Amino acid sequence: MKAKVTAHSRYMIADIDKRIYGSFLEHLGRAVYTGIYEPGHPMADESGMRRDVIELVHELDTPICRYPGGNFVSAYNWEDGIGPKEERPTRLDLAWRTSESNQVGIHEFADWAAKANTEMMLALNLGSRGLDQARAFVEYVNHPGGSYWSDLRKKNGRADPWDVRVWCLGNEMDGPWQIGHKSALEYGRLANETAKALRAFDRNLELIICGSSNADMPSYPQWEATVLEQTYEQVDFISLHMYFENYEKNTAEYLALPEKLDRYIGTVSGVIDYVKAKSRSKREVKISFDEWNVWYHERKNDFERMAEWNWPHAPALLEDIYTFEDVLQVGCILNTFIRRSDVVRIACIAQLVNVIAPIMTAPGSGAWRQTIFYPFKFASTMGRGTALRLDVESPSYAADVAADVAYLDIAGIHDADAGTLTFFAVNRCGDQSMTVALALERFGTARSAEHILMQHDDLEARNTAQGPNTVVPRHGNGVKVVDGGLELELPAYSYSVVRVQL
Repeated sequence: MKAKVTAHSRYMIADIDKRIYGSFLEHLGRAVYTGIYEPGHPMADESGMRRDVIELVHELDTPICRYPGGNFVSAYNWEDGIGPKEERPTRLDLAWRTSESNQVGIHEFADWAAKANTEMMLALNLGSRGLDQARAFVEYVNHPGGSYWSDLRKKNGRADPWDVRVWCLGNEMDGPWQIGHKSALEYGRLANETAKALRAFDRNLELIICGSSNADMPSYPQWEATVLEQTYEQVDFISLHMYFENYEKNTAEYLALPEKLDRYIGTVSGVIDYVKAKSRSKREVKISFDEWNVWYHERKNDFERMAEWNWPHAPALLEDIYTFEDVLQVGCILNTFIRRSDVVRIACIAQLVNVIAPIMTAPGSGAWRQTIFYPFKFASTMGRGTALRLDVESPSYAADVAADVAYLDIAGIHDADAGTLTFFAVNRCGDQSMTVALALERFGTARSAEHILMQHDDLEARNTAQGPNTVVPRHGNGVKVVDGGLELELPAYSYSVVRVQL
């Protein structure tokens, strides 16, 4: 099978906001407790944070982390997580039917984020609460001092404000499952008034409103239009969420799902443009795709278990063990964000540790990299720069979500400072390798090219505590520099990183 790709130095999409490689930690299952926080663990630091997990987060180089939810935030009282730990109340979390000890709150998370070299992206409860507690939380976190909430922060041990810039105005408020679910008009009015209050405190905050929880919601895309009409002049982003499933075990259909993701982004981008024009506004609103991942391996079983249990604390929940097939999917998802980087400026893999996550831990024991750790790591560490508008000619196949799904899924980035071109390529064909002629126009001479390859004969191969290196990247030999361009040889069902030094 043959394909052609042309990269031209004049054909760019956008400078990539590094925050598209963001992450997410929710008080859900073992994401926080025995995930990032486990006092008494051999690798715990003086604050109880697991150093082995922090080291893996450093390896991912994820620049921003959304917290504390997720569904959890819609019935969360942030004040429960401040002050002496022995005085903090235990609450029942209605979202996941668990007990929350509040041993980790804003102070602990902020300290962890600093150690993990990640910026905080905080979510506000607009479900069971509203404007007043939102402004109090922002004041507690960001005001230098001399007010009730900022002085309380100082009393609780933090003299300087954290100066968090990015705030989510609720979570999935279109979803009937959400505590405090609202109609688009109800939510839009509340979000607008909350945004106005936060702007009165600091007009330079970056504010994110809730878009549709997924592209199959009955209210989509009218939800986006209504909410944006209410809030357009006050906000910076609208959030989207999407999870990827393969219950039918059909790899071709599964790997076609990023075509649906691309349409989802395109549709909402169009709605933004419509509301901008209708409002006669000069303001730019972008997309924060702040929940995405593969999620189906344990979903049905765990939802059944959750309905029956009696409020356990930090139970194992939604701990999908990912496959090599999921490597291909995550690679395609990240490529989609790169190709849509003109409108998608923030994205957060959901989640970071244990709960549908690239990092897994065992209580009292080790931590390891899931299969999907690697494509996320490569995109995050090598996908900085300017996204290229590639011209791609590839054989394609018909799927339920699209009539012409290209077998070659590819994204390219030019890093002018480093003098590199990086291409992330997925061969979605399962029975043929692919030869790709990749022309480089007006980039100068390609001095060398490195090939990193992920390929496995078993699509169901997994990394586990007992076998953490079953699916790992290796140096490939499928790249040649030919006449100033490249010739790539991509094995069937494979993920490749091609790094060109100019």
